[in-house]
Amino acid sequence: MTSLVGKTENWVSVANDINTLAAYLGMRDVLELTQDALQSRYGFKQADVMALFGGSILAGGDVLAEAMHADVARAYVIVGGAGHTTEMLRAKARSLCPDLDFVDDATESEIFSAYLLRTYGLTPNLLEMHSTNCGNNITNLRDLLNEQGIKHDSLILSQDATMQRRMVAGALKEMPSTTPIAFATYEAHMIVQEGGGLIYEHAPRGMWEPRRYLTLLMGEIPRLTDDDDGYGPKGRGFIVHLDVPDQVKESWERLRKRYPWSVRRADPRYAG
Repeated sequence: MTSLVGKTENWVSVANDINTLAAYLGMRDVLELTQDALQSRYGFKQADVMALFGGSILAGGDVLAEAMHADVARAYVIVGGAGHTTEMLRAKARSLCPDLDFVDDATESEIFSAYLLRTYGLTPNLLEMHSTNCGNNITNLRDLLNEQGIKHDSLILSQDATMQRRMVAGALKEMPSTTPIAFATYEAHMIVQEGGGLIYEHAPRGMWEPRRYLTLLMGEIPRLTDDDDGYGPKGRGFIVHLDVPDQVKESWERLRKRYPWSVRRADPRYAG
């Protein structure tokens, strides 16, 4: 895996700013997905539903398998049609798991389902295969659960760490009677490599190349900021209001000045 390189006088500062964004965005409401952890935090050992969202890197399949083995939910759903991360997921799955059986235009949920079956011998209860973005990930999941008559008073949400906070904010808006439990599919930490540049301290399975990871992180802060251009009530109305911490905003601004190319714009092909 390549590193993030370029001209800079202080790689430590850059790493700290990236890790600040990552820590804010990659929510985990419990330290681990176990019945004991749920009991301690929420007073129950099982959530009604756990949903893995297909925008994640391949490590999300490992998180879902561990959760299923730990019996942390009564039903398991994989959510995802085709969106801006799908082609990269297909390529990573082909590269890392060449024996996986899925068609060239497979949806995210189909790819993860194939990975889950091949690697762990496990099968989710449901697949949602039509959503194209974080917004209709949530609304399509809600509608599917309602159609199937599946209780969802409590819902574990596992999405790529870069998009986890937005996923929860969308669930709070669209499913207000549901208790969301965030568990990002990985935790990544960037460190300075010898000679300069940044690398992952421990790269999760299928991890984004560093430049792509930076664009995913940087694209989230404008979306979460509740103003005319954001996704909150003052903007497009996709998520509940969030107060982005000043420290996060300051890190984002320093990174924007250093890497002006890094602020990801929404892809109109996947608007819903």
